[in-house]
This record gives sequence, structure tokens and C-alpha cells, in this order.
Amino acid sequence: MSDARWVVGQVGFDERMPPLPLERVSDAQRKAAEELIAGPRKGVKGPFVPLLRSPELMARLQKVGEYLRFQSALEQRISEFIMLIVSREWTQHFEWKTHVPLGLKAGIAQDTIDALAVGRRPDAMAEDEAVAYDFCDELFRTKGVSEATYRRAVAAFGENGVIDMIGVAGYFTTVSMVMNVAHSPPEDRAASGLMPYPM
Repeated sequence: MSDARWVVGQVGFDERMPPLPLERVSDAQRKAAEELIAGPRKGVKGPFVPLLRSPELMARLQKVGEYLRFQSALEQRISEFIMLIVSREWTQHFEWKTHVPLGLKAGIAQDTIDALAVGRRPDAMAEDEAVAYDFCDELFRTKGVSEATYRRAVAAFGENGVIDMIGVAGYFTTVSMVMNVAHSPPEDRAASGLMPYPM
């Protein structure tokens, strides 16, 4: 196993949980890391660096994330859009910098991403993006959704899609919390990230 797949970037950025040296990992940590490396992510990076401290949780959580990112009922553009909404909600630099290019490639407009970056509801979203935005915004603000918002989401994505949309929002909330607590750096530390919300 190559060390390069374990360590991303340089230690610093006031990281509370930097990459673990190979010689210090337990058998359970090694097994969880090897499983992650063998999958579509191809390495231990981002939230999985701190999550490796709890290898059983990491192994289970990464399977949920693998489904939500690569196999869910949602179109990739909508999944990436929700990931960006969550990244902005948590001011999560690693996820933002990872998913902006993926979102653009999937078809999200630059103007839409720019609006999200400053915490504003985008003006000219596709209809399904507007449904996803309003659903997530209401869910985050009120801890639930109204009947009208729910019905609109089911009409756009079906019940399976609504559950997967909640799953994407919940999974990326979890990994954002992990990285915010761990002070995980973005892969490209030089690139501009999200500004904090005004206090």
C-alpha cells in the first residue's frame, strides 16, 4: 500500500487530527483504510483522516457515503448541489473545494454556485434545483418541512429521491462536523475558500 494514499497535503492548518503514520495504525484502522483505498475514493483523505480514529464508524459511514455519492436515486447534479448547500451551511472548506468543480461538471451554473458561496438563494436555478434548495433550506432552518415543500419534493424526485436527498444532507452534515472539529484542511490550501458568515 502506498503511503501517498494515506497522507494528503502537509501537516499544519492547526490540524487537531492529522494523518496517522502507517507505523501507528492498528489492524482495524489498516483494514478500514485498505477498504476505503480499494473503493472509488482511492485514498484516505478529507473526513476519513479524522474518522480513521474510529475505524468501525469510518467503515460503516464510508459505505453510506459511497452509496449517496455514486449510486443514489438522485441525478448527480442534484446530489452535488445539495453537497454545496451543506458545505455552505457548515462553512466546510474541504467539501466546498472538492464539490465546486464536480458541481460545475455536473451542470450547476457558476452564478448558482457564486450565490451559494455568499449565503444567498440563487436567482436563476433549474426547477429541480429550486425544489432541492427550498427543501434543504427549510429543513435546516425549521428542522422539518411543510406539507407543501414535501409534496413539491416528492413530485420532483419521488419518495426514494426525497429520502436520498435527506441522506445526502445528513451524511454531508456529519462529515462537515467531523472536519470542522478536526480542523481538516482543504486539499488545495492556497485556493480561496468560503468566507465565514457574518456574526
